[in-house]
Amino acid sequence: MYEAYWELRDKPFRKTPDPRYLFLNETYEEALERLLFAVEEMELALLTGEVGSGKTLLTRALVDRVGERYEVGMILNPRLPPRQFLRTVALELGVAEPGYHSNDLLDQIHGRLLALDEDNRAALLVVDEAHLIPGKPTFEEIRLLTNFQLDDRNLIAIVLVGQPELRQRLRHRTYRALTQRFGVSFEIVPLSVDDTRAYLAHRLAVAGGERTLFTEEAIGRLHAGTGGVPRLLNHVATQALVEAMARGADEVDGGAVAAVLEDDFATEGRVVTPSRKEGAPLGARKK
Repeated sequence: MYEAYWELRDKPFRKTPDPRYLFLNETYEEALERLLFAVEEMELALLTGEVGSGKTLLTRALVDRVGERYEVGMILNPRLPPRQFLRTVALELGVAEPGYHSNDLLDQIHGRLLALDEDNRAALLVVDEAHLIPGKPTFEEIRLLTNFQLDDRNLIAIVLVGQPELRQRLRHRTYRALTQRFGVSFEIVPLSVDDTRAYLAHRLAVAGGERTLFTEEAIGRLHAGTGGVPRLLNHVATQALVEAMARGADEVDGGAVAAVLEDDFATEGRVVTPSRKEGAPLGARKK
């Protein structure tokens, strides 16, 4: 409803992982380049970051970039026992009738990878929310998948994506047989204030905006209140646009952002927000 008011053709801070909105600052550009390298080299890769840091959006962009040469399998809920995990991998990679036993499933997956290779194609498996993998046995199946190779090349690229606790978990010596196989490892860090300014401008431009809608004070408060986490930025920026619209404002100022941060539980505990200030009266945009 607020798009017309702000002269936008789309919602700039929607929560869906639309690759059009991917903001490639130095950190995200490096992350994407490293993931692309891992896929091209058919390596095992690890991508970690806090909740809402943009990991899923990065993997969607990765899949778009690799093109149709790759058979892509996406596991979005890896909270699975080993056999069920392998069965899901088999289905995702195009095995028509996955077997029941783990050995049969591994054989079927291997056969599928060989068939793809014969067609001059390759396989990419992305395991999202990998911190939810229930135990070492499932990780061991992932390690076994990396054994599928020919003399001069691997047959599958695997990207594990998760929260920082996944990295901590994999540091345990029990996982060293797996971690020694990582060709790429990258951790996403939150946006800086400058990145936050550029991030807001980028998303507004993609949505059809032709002017800056957030004042410098608003940008500072957005960054402080969200810690530079993109998902929180999207949420608070959307609510701030609505708040400023309700005030009849022609830009989003610090007061509108402060009002959202004060009232919104999504960012509770991140910062001490200032008291809510009186805004413009509700109604038409101020001239």
